[in-house]
Amino acid sequence: MGTEEQTSVPEGEVPPENGDIQATHTHYSSMHTKTYSTSKDEVYTTYFEEKVPIPQDTSETCFSFRKLWAFTGPGFLMSIAYLDPGNIESDLQSGAKAGFKLLWVLLGATIIGLLLQRLAARLGVVTGMHLAEVCNRQYPTVPRIILWLMVELAIIGSDMQEVIGCAIAFNLLSVGRIPLWAGVLITIFDTFVFLFLDKYGLRRLEAFFGFLITIMALTFGYEYVTVKPDQGQLLKGMFLPYCEGCGPVQLEQAVGIVGAVIMPHNIYLHSALVKSRQVDRTKPREVKEANKYYFIESTIALFVSFLINVFVVAVFAEGFYGRTNLDVHNVCNHSGSPHTHLFPQDNNTLQVDIYKGGVVLGCFFGPVALYIWAVGILAAGQSSTMTGTYSGQFVMEGFLNLRWSRFARVLLTRSVAIVPTLLVAVFQDVQHLTGMNDFLNVLQSMQLPFALIPILTFTSLPSLMSEFTNGLFWKIGGGIVILVVCAINMYFVVVYVTGLNSVWLYVLAALLSVAYLCFVGYLAWQCLIALGVSCLDVCGRLGIGLSGATDSYLLDDMDGGVNADR
Repeated sequence: MGTEEQTSVPEGEVPPENGDIQATHTHYSSMHTKTYSTSKDEVYTTYFEEKVPIPQDTSETCFSFRKLWAFTGPGFLMSIAYLDPGNIESDLQSGAKAGFKLLWVLLGATIIGLLLQRLAARLGVVTGMHLAEVCNRQYPTVPRIILWLMVELAIIGSDMQEVIGCAIAFNLLSVGRIPLWAGVLITIFDTFVFLFLDKYGLRRLEAFFGFLITIMALTFGYEYVTVKPDQGQLLKGMFLPYCEGCGPVQLEQAVGIVGAVIMPHNIYLHSALVKSRQVDRTKPREVKEANKYYFIESTIALFVSFLINVFVVAVFAEGFYGRTNLDVHNVCNHSGSPHTHLFPQDNNTLQVDIYKGGVVLGCFFGPVALYIWAVGILAAGQSSTMTGTYSGQFVMEGFLNLRWSRFARVLLTRSVAIVPTLLVAVFQDVQHLTGMNDFLNVLQSMQLPFALIPILTFTSLPSLMSEFTNGLFWKIGGGIVILVVCAINMYFVVVYVTGLNSVWLYVLAALLSVAYLCFVGYLAWQCLIALGVSCLDVCGRLGIGLSGATDSYLLDDMDGGVNADR
């Protein structure tokens, strides 16, 4: 980056290699951990070439709108993951299957997401490293590689959902003239174009993302105003944590909401985005101030994303909850829609996805509603595709210490995400394309522990976070939240796997589950030691990265450039 801190290795000494044990003393100065970068690292940038300066106020006021504006940006880029096509599809299915009854789940998931994003932002601000970089320096080689592969899977899964959303949007906007495979190819091209907007300045890029969020707010807000949902039922569903008359279908949908909102790669992304501001980490006052303004900005950003999600849920809750396929078929047939064949003439409950959602809006509220819906989906897919690529860049550079060009990184991620999506788009129809979302949601749900456990681990280490380490409330509360979120998502995975009805798939899932649970258990074990459960540190220095010191056991695997005074 343009302004990186210098290494704290004493002059004349050679920094130890990764994995070497460093000498320590009784007291640890955390500021040394946060100043590891060498001038060699400055040649490469893991984020943009500029950093936004923070205005200095001479007055001793506790709040400044000028400073808040300077810190505004990373939170809104992060919030786009809460508005990707996977979330939009979860919203519309929630409204169609449960009405307004699950809005409180959406609210709770968003609040939990805010608390987790707070941890990610604090890690980036306090240490000067994003989560992938910290994992690279703290975990031994084998766990680090496995962790990287799991996070990459989550990013690829999210990327595929976003590409699907864009392709469907192009298909709807062109009234079917642009086939799905062509929409996928267009998404490849325009992603390359938009990703190079940062060459015109970081603030302009952030403004562009703000513009896309504004498009989503206006388009989905238009649908909200057009449908005119019952405000009383909306408020009741939002603040009354109860689901009257709900069954397994609604329960699975509630679990799906949590899985769609809390995404693993977004934790890595946010911890990197906050590095784009000029904060002197040697001054605790500036670090504390940055943490405060980033939290305020994230709160505002996620509040906006929550409102947009509520718009979508309310539209489908008011317009289509309790309707049957025959109801929709008759309305579409009467309106002259060319998509009547999508809805069989039976009395089964209406099943909707992103594509069918636009169609039924067009049938009930006119073609304008369909086109505006498609524009909103396109904005959601395009913006989340760009932030997903940034996530992939940070993760690869952080875990593997690779410095690839932006073009090479985009080419790799686009290829991995595009190829399977393109094959489905060419050889199957839109039903199979949108049906991939269920599998991709399960894939991302399984990766959640690989972001949530590390972020709680490292923000609880005094040797990394100094005075900004998690307090007892955050350690206990964060642990409980992460346990609940992971349990909810594992339930979602189990429900999906049991519905496959294949013995061979059951056997394969069982074998993979053993390896999966062992690795999650390893991460949880180290997390508990970091949280202060020292009785679990029974292996000492047996080559798995643990020691008797619960606040620094991971530091022995750090890269060179850190002189831990202990």
